[in-house]
Amino acid sequence: MTKTSALNTDGLPPLPHWDSVPDDLPSAIRAVKAALRARIAASGRSVEEVFAVIERRVRDRVEEIVAAKRRGEPIWPEVDYADIAAGTVAPAVLSQLHRRGCLVVRGNFPREQALAWDQGIVDYIEGNQFFENYRGLADDFFDSVGSKPEIYPIYWSPPQLQARQSDRMARVQAFLNDQWISESDGVRWFDPDRDSLYPDRIRRRPPGADSKGLGPHLDPGTVDLWLIQGYQQVFRHLFDGTVERYDPWDAAHRTTGSQYAGSTMCSAFRTFQGWTALCDMAHDQGVLHTVPIPEAMGYLMLRPLLADVPPDGMCGVRVNQAFPVTREWHEPLLPALSGVPDIQAGDTVWWHCDMIHSVAPVTDQQGWGNVMYIPAAPWCPRNERYAEQVRAAFLAGTSPSDFPAEHYERDWDNRARVTDLNATGRRGLGLD
Repeated sequence: MTKTSALNTDGLPPLPHWDSVPDDLPSAIRAVKAALRARIAASGRSVEEVFAVIERRVRDRVEEIVAAKRRGEPIWPEVDYADIAAGTVAPAVLSQLHRRGCLVVRGNFPREQALAWDQGIVDYIEGNQFFENYRGLADDFFDSVGSKPEIYPIYWSPPQLQARQSDRMARVQAFLNDQWISESDGVRWFDPDRDSLYPDRIRRRPPGADSKGLGPHLDPGTVDLWLIQGYQQVFRHLFDGTVERYDPWDAAHRTTGSQYAGSTMCSAFRTFQGWTALCDMAHDQGVLHTVPIPEAMGYLMLRPLLADVPPDGMCGVRVNQAFPVTREWHEPLLPALSGVPDIQAGDTVWWHCDMIHSVAPVTDQQGWGNVMYIPAAPWCPRNERYAEQVRAAFLAGTSPSDFPAEHYERDWDNRARVTDLNATGRRGLGLD
């Protein structure tokens, strides 16, 4: 059942906003921070008081997770795909999913299917002489992993399309979307039963590889989270004195606006980021970690307003770079970082779009570490707009506009085509 909530109207002073990157970004940051402080003060509370509410909430969760890890208890909730398909997911699993904001779906795809897709991707890239033509990393974001390559700028292989448009994937995405509040005040913010088939890359890390991993970060945006009017509405309860009502599962205003462009940004609204395992992976072999506390986003959004942050500083957040989470500004959150358990080929891994996540470094990788990145990106005005660009890239075999313009597949004859789309795929690309 789709959840609903009431939107808040407050009558407080409006905030300045910039729908594109300001020419004088430091001045804009100073202005919006001063306005946010004044707005909170007009509500009858101080920034310190509001931040303390979120800080207590988050610290309690951190302590809970650290204690659970000390006892050897699993941190990531798990569910069998069969229970999602049958509608028999246990209430305790749903409760943990909301509390932790992450999930492993066991057997999302049959193991044999995942392994076949893995081999199919190998055949696809080798048959098209990808390695002979590879020009190196085209963005700074994955430069730290030290891959040669580890992240492949491949989007249109038949296995990727088959996974994106499969019935099994659609059922899991709908289940995840339905954990959100998708309607409020008569507005349906997204359709939980229709995905937009957001295309992303693949990762292939071979046995024996060394990888520096990725530091803690998150991906929903950068300074635009404070400067764009739509995002100011998303985080309205943090800025209007009603911080107790802040709900990271509320989709209100997330699906209609835009964000600042950049090669490390996601133009789509994703309820969950996710990947599909194409091989078995042990929990200590350079795997994904999260801070499994969806409410931590409130901490990150309010932290720059405290007095110890420079007036034009945002705790290290910059345009066109991933949102960093660092010991300098966010130390209390980091003890909660928790890695995925052992993963089998065909499992899928999901984390709330606002979640802090990282990839652990690894030396002398034992076994492969191969995944397809496939999120849950439900149909909504924002994703419908991006789908127009995705359709054009799909037809031309080019890199989607959210990613560097590498275009390796443009002349590959065996890439996925319109004739390979099923009904779900056509709907996801806005063709039907």
